Amino acid sequence: QVQLEESGGGLVQPGGSLRLSCAASGFTLEYYAIGWFRQAPGKEREGVLCISADDDSTYYADSVKGRFTISRDNAKNTVYLQMNSLKAEDTAVYYCARPAGSCRARVIDHWGQGTQVTVSS
Repeated sequence: QVQLEESGGGLVQPGGSLRLSCAASGFTLEYYAIGWFRQAPGKEREGVLCISADDDSTYYADSVKGRFTISRDNAKNTVYLQMNSLKAEDTAVYYCARPAGSCRARVIDHWGQGTQVTVSS
């Protein structure tokens, strides 16, 4: 059974950092792309970043370029989202997901349940 479990969310002040983790199980992580998405209150879910099976990063959101990075540790079956210089507008529920193919796939096979990130002073 494929499962994705996010962790690492919380409350952080503007300008601060957080690292989110996405623990994968039920499949061999090294063969798959994994993406991070977010949904802010009252807004549609949007893509943030994706990492391919070959460790190439694809930015879905221009607003996070230069601040967020994605990485993976296949030995730990985990994908990370490092978020620096956080802004209030980054406040959202963050989800990891497995696309049906590459980072450019428009279909998502599996979603995690999400972790809340709140940026506030």
